[in-house]
Amino acid sequence: MGIKGLRKLLADRAPKAMKEETLESYFGRKIAVDASVSIYQFLTVVGRIGTRTLTNEVGDVTSHLQGIFTRTIRLLEAGIKPVFVFDGQPPDLKKMKLKNRSLKRDDAAKDLAAAEVEGDVDEIEKFSKRIVKVTRQHNEDCKQLLQLMGVAVVEAPSEAEAQCAALCKSGKAYAVASEDMDSLAFGAPRFLRYLMGSTSRKNPIVEFEVAKVV
Repeated sequence: MGIKGLRKLLADRAPKAMKEETLESYFGRKIAVDASVSIYQFLTVVGRIGTRTLTNEVGDVTSHLQGIFTRTIRLLEAGIKPVFVFDGQPPDLKKMKLKNRSLKRDDAAKDLAAAEVEGDVDEIEKFSKRIVKVTRQHNEDCKQLLQLMGVAVVEAPSEAEAQCAALCKSGKAYAVASEDMDSLAFGAPRFLRYLMGSTSRKNPIVEFEVAKVV
């Protein structure tokens, strides 16, 4: 779900706990990747123009597969060993949050329909992203692709962020990679932001090391 303001808080109060790195810095490292966050990112960004996304010949959306495939190839080429962790059953405390998200998507769908009638391109772009949802089928598609690529896949009993943190705390992964920083709250010793989206030295990976938060 993300922790609002956490990055700024760490930057202000514990700047020594943050550093910028490149993909090459993690050669040979095993990294636990929060799969759902990455899939959502790809569905909203990869190949999207307004409401149009990458699709196959029968119209099925393939943006998530294109994103996962190309970014995973980049990790493998850099010598990184990704472990993609997928969400299991949501905890009871999160069910109300998920219900609220569903209601917001319904509202966004109405706003999108109105924007399409008016032909407002900016509003169409904005609301089309707000109705995106990572489905069970999206997850299953990506699991199958990753397994065919020989990449490790883990299904968490509940929250993927918690499972990623557990893998890191147990030494089975060097760090957790996600755009949401929830794994830090679950006790992940190291956290990487922008690993899946980093494309150059101009957009570096940001590593957070909890031991240096003093």
